[in-house]
Amino acid sequence: MENEKIRERLKLLKSEMKANGIDCYMMPTSDFHNSEYVDRYFKVREYFSNFTGSNGTLVVREEETGLWTDGRYFIQAENELSGTGITLFRMLEEGVPTIEEYLKKEMKSGETLGFDGRVVDCKSGKKMEKALKEKGVTVCYEKDLADRIWADRPELPHHKVMMLPEEICGQTCAEKLSHVREKMKEKGAEYFLLSKLDDLMWLLNIRGKDVNCNPVALSYGFITMKEMYFFIQREAVTEKLKEYASKYHIILKDYFEITEFLKGFSYDGKVLFDSGNLNFSLYKTIKENAECVDEKNPTELLKAVKNPVELQNMRKVFLTDNVVVTKFIYWLKQNVGKIPLNEYTAAMKLDGMRREAEGFLDLSFETISGYKENAAMMHYEATEDNHKEIAPEGMLLVDSGGQYMGGTTDITRTIVLGKISEEEKKHFSAVAAGMIRLTNAKFLYGCTGRNLDILARGPMWEMNIDYKCGTGHGVGYILNVHEGPQGIRWKYADGQKEAVLEEGMNVTDEPGVYREGSHGIRTENVLLVRKGEKNADGQFMYFETLTFVPIDREALDKKYLTQTDIKYLNEYHEEVYRRLSPHLAKEEAEWLREVTLPL
Repeated sequence: MENEKIRERLKLLKSEMKANGIDCYMMPTSDFHNSEYVDRYFKVREYFSNFTGSNGTLVVREEETGLWTDGRYFIQAENELSGTGITLFRMLEEGVPTIEEYLKKEMKSGETLGFDGRVVDCKSGKKMEKALKEKGVTVCYEKDLADRIWADRPELPHHKVMMLPEEICGQTCAEKLSHVREKMKEKGAEYFLLSKLDDLMWLLNIRGKDVNCNPVALSYGFITMKEMYFFIQREAVTEKLKEYASKYHIILKDYFEITEFLKGFSYDGKVLFDSGNLNFSLYKTIKENAECVDEKNPTELLKAVKNPVELQNMRKVFLTDNVVVTKFIYWLKQNVGKIPLNEYTAAMKLDGMRREAEGFLDLSFETISGYKENAAMMHYEATEDNHKEIAPEGMLLVDSGGQYMGGTTDITRTIVLGKISEEEKKHFSAVAAGMIRLTNAKFLYGCTGRNLDILARGPMWEMNIDYKCGTGHGVGYILNVHEGPQGIRWKYADGQKEAVLEEGMNVTDEPGVYREGSHGIRTENVLLVRKGEKNADGQFMYFETLTFVPIDREALDKKYLTQTDIKYLNEYHEEVYRRLSPHLAKEEAEWLREVTLPL
């Protein structure tokens, strides 16, 4: 039934394309700010494809409709696209063209490519425009064709914003603006156009609710050397925000006035913007009206390096969250096979336990709860209507996190519920070994995640297997669960800059094994970058662990672990018990003592 709806929607879209002189229409996964996760209003690609993953682009032509997505979603996309007539293009796989290569090959001179320029980032739009111009293909970026077909499209989200207590921020808004203006001067810019939502929230020490699980408000910022113009929906503005804005010389403007403001502003210098995080429509506007400096948002790096107050609060929040997850694992193991359980009800149980924790604000993403073969889909999401029953056998992978007043968490544990195969033990042990070896890294300052990724992948690569995603990402501070510019991955796209791992940054450490039709395993801790010894050879760095939750010993096989791995695991589990046992009930603490005994 759903597939028939998709076919009908695509038919209507093709008719609309024809009426508007558009031969090919492109729909990415984004909002007006190039956000990773988006509100329902922006889920156009999902509406026309049935693919629910967080990353993907739909390209519609009369002859063929294709969907491009990355390795995290290959299995999921194959299932969700079945029967729709949409071709799956597996990004970065051998022989699979990029969207640009595909369009250059398939589109003919005189044809027109259309997309809504507000949801395509400037870097991608420029690249596409340049490549297709050589073929005589025109780009039309001012039409949202989906809006003409999606009759019951949700409203654009608008929620009241919240000011954070300044004592938990470590810096005032004024101090942060001062740092940003210093960076603007270094780049030779008098103005800074900021569109990235989590950067704006960080800069102003405010939070919103316009994106599910991401505490951000739809907004734009335009910073001069004296003022800041903040464009936000009227419905989000409170009296407290007005007072706050007056205190810090912030001029509140309506969200929808940004384009006309940029056209009418009197510029006396260059405008800094980040083409990777500014939409194509605004890029076109600013380029026509001012001299520009296209570089990374300085706010991104400033935000990524957490200050001492943030770090202190994060450690407290992680302890709170670690206790919740450990209590959940205990509950699950005690109840599997005794009460009705499925992937969805297990996720709801964990979500409910988190909501009762001190300082809880929201989930940091929708909980991933995958049993047996469903866990092989990295970002699988069970629902009330679509889930697998859980029995006292196999393993359940649970990837979850919370937003707290004092930090954001992200953790994955793969939990043994009964008998598992020797292959599953082998893979589980390899994943644990990879996580441990990255955790134990000592490295010289100047290294990026690319230098370290092999430590996590090594145990899997020795088995001639790999996981089709990065090993780690930054985590926000009461902000987005995925944060840059730092990351841990071996493969980089052309032109993508690597970020040096700075003291105060955090990264996830989450290697995995995903066997289609069989099982998925991931173990994820969050690490904090710290300075170690400094000597004649340079500044050495190391990682501090923030996550302390037991790793299931039932799936660990010592023959796949080195003595160093075993020593670390034993010390880690001893620390897990020391930190968590005072916060557990007697029977939970007794269980934790058993599951953290030395291997």
